[in-house]
Amino acid sequence: MQLTDTHCHLDYHKFDSDRAEVIQRAIDAGLIRMLVPGLHHRSSRDAVQLAESNSSVYAAVGFHPTDLEEFSEESFQQVKELAKHPKVVAIGEIGIDYYWVKENDKRAFQRDALKQQLQFAKDINKPVIIHMREENDAWFGEASQDLLKILEEWQNSLKGSLAEKPGVLHSFNGTLETAQKGLALNFYIGVTGPVTYKNAEKKREIIQQLPLEKLLIETDSPFLSPKPVREKRNEPSYILHIADKIAEIHSKSPAEIAAITTANAARLFAWGD
Repeated sequence: MQLTDTHCHLDYHKFDSDRAEVIQRAIDAGLIRMLVPGLHHRSSRDAVQLAESNSSVYAAVGFHPTDLEEFSEESFQQVKELAKHPKVVAIGEIGIDYYWVKENDKRAFQRDALKQQLQFAKDINKPVIIHMREENDAWFGEASQDLLKILEEWQNSLKGSLAEKPGVLHSFNGTLETAQKGLALNFYIGVTGPVTYKNAEKKREIIQQLPLEKLLIETDSPFLSPKPVREKRNEPSYILHIADKIAEIHSKSPAEIAAITTANAARLFAWGD
């Protein structure tokens, strides 16, 4: 069984003491690809360095919406240079976050930074990894509305392969209607550990109504540990628990889910092609 973790922050300090062992455990568990997204210019550099030193690891580069303090022409140029690396397969993690950011001017800055990074992704023909979090962790609100408007405008400007495979809505935590709008824009939907939680029946109902050929599985390590390892630091090898839950939801075998989601990831990120 071959698996892919399309979102794991292996550069994060919580892995400093055993990063090599974590990667080896993932490989032993059947993972053939792991994608490490950047959060800012330094994190993006670290992600690229990890990808350089590990054949199973790939990188994305970009500025997370809550890490824009140092977003400038100069730091963005550093990210643009990193994006030239052959193991950089996406621009991300980029997006909108109204959970941590309350001020209107800072929210406006998030939207502007997102638009700049979307334009860059279009310029270099790479897909995007999109973060979205509502104020008070609501299922729908201004963040969803603002994000969908920006993505729709961007998608309408795309042509060719990027229009067909523009990116993924990472760790999706919205309504079925929002997911369907994302699918209509050709985005993939990222599924993380919370789908395994006891109180996540609504989330599972949404996932059940989404086509398997548009799902990706992500750990978001070291965050969002799935059951039955919820009290532990998350890591890519735990992707098995998410695959098992999606298999249960869609009445498939875990091996089928592994094969489908791994093929989906290869189609979106074109590892090394």
